[in-house]
Amino acid sequence: MILKDQLLEIIQLQRKEIESMATGVEREILPDIDTRLPHAAIISGARRCGKSTLMKQIMRKEKEYYYFNFEEPMAAGFSVTDFAKLEEAFRKSEEKAVYFLDEIQNVDEWERFVRRKLDAGEKFVITGSNASLLSKELGTRLTGRHITYTLFPFSYAEFLLLSGKKEGAESFEEYLGKGGFPEFLKYGRAEMLHELFNDIITKDVIVRHKIRDGKTVRNIAVFLLSNISREFSCNSLAKTFGIGSANTAVSYVGYMEEAFLLFTVPVFSFSLKKQQVNPRKVYAIDTGFSAANSASFSADKGRILENAVFLHLRRKFKEIFYFKGKRECDFIVKEKGKAEYAVQSCLKLDEDNMEREVEGLKEAMKTLGIGKGVIVTLAQEDSIEGIKVVPAWKWMLERKR
Repeated sequence: MILKDQLLEIIQLQRKEIESMATGVEREILPDIDTRLPHAAIISGARRCGKSTLMKQIMRKEKEYYYFNFEEPMAAGFSVTDFAKLEEAFRKSEEKAVYFLDEIQNVDEWERFVRRKLDAGEKFVITGSNASLLSKELGTRLTGRHITYTLFPFSYAEFLLLSGKKEGAESFEEYLGKGGFPEFLKYGRAEMLHELFNDIITKDVIVRHKIRDGKTVRNIAVFLLSNISREFSCNSLAKTFGIGSANTAVSYVGYMEEAFLLFTVPVFSFSLKKQQVNPRKVYAIDTGFSAANSASFSADKGRILENAVFLHLRRKFKEIFYFKGKRECDFIVKEKGKAEYAVQSCLKLDEDNMEREVEGLKEAMKTLGIGKGVIVTLAQEDSIEGIKVVPAWKWMLERKR
């Protein structure tokens, strides 16, 4: 429980902070977010990926707004019963405005307040750093009353805007190494990415899910970040880390996905059972983040490129798989229940790998009836047997796939 006067003080302090914040590079997702709709706009994404700055960019379009960040230490202990006092404190500053609520997943049953206000015609922009908590609550009282957006660290295009660098292989290699977390790009301090890892693992995984063996969770996270773009199974994780049960490993990995630490990709199969029992591939939320928190001392640029290719696809599509037949294809994009697009990632095509990469893509396209496929490389541009080969930097700047 928080006193009314204390809430008013927090609101005034946070208002000054958000108004003094630089609006930064305009995010690519910004034009998609429309506060005029009778739905709550839900923005989810990893910690420190720029959600508050995106909120500031949306605020520029509004005449009046209310803002509250639930991660504020002074707001510790805020509960659903405090929303009435929060609303009263807001009304003292503005009569009617759009609600901007930051990191709302920290408040149990927050959706009760939002649903009531939506029904009264109020508008909301809400952020959160945990996909599961948001989706669980949205799926109960806010069904049909919200639109969800996922914000990622900076894309290559956004990186160019921030850095002022020219598009091309040189700037793209720099982007591969640094990734897209805004603060790291600004200050270049690796300890920022170390602290981010600690925050996500501690607050969003260990504490939130009341895990006793926090050390093992950290070790699994480091292992997965050190093996990006590779296959893994929860059975092997359970044996390697001595946790006894594959189900426990499944839960741990799921919590990491919910916290946007990493993503896992299943094999493409028309059988759900085969998807579940086959190994998955793992990708980090950001290439710079995985490098900074990896146990591996030798960077494999091919795997880093594949991770960057995955992130580019994931910004646009939710259903992504890998293909495994006689040969392999890195990514299959599925839309409206149908496989539509095949992508092979390869650092550099040469005599040793050309047949494997080209035939893997062709097999996936033929098997799944896909009409469009591409091989994404670091710097090569070509056409092989009618298949487009394109540098990653150019592919990521294309308006359409």
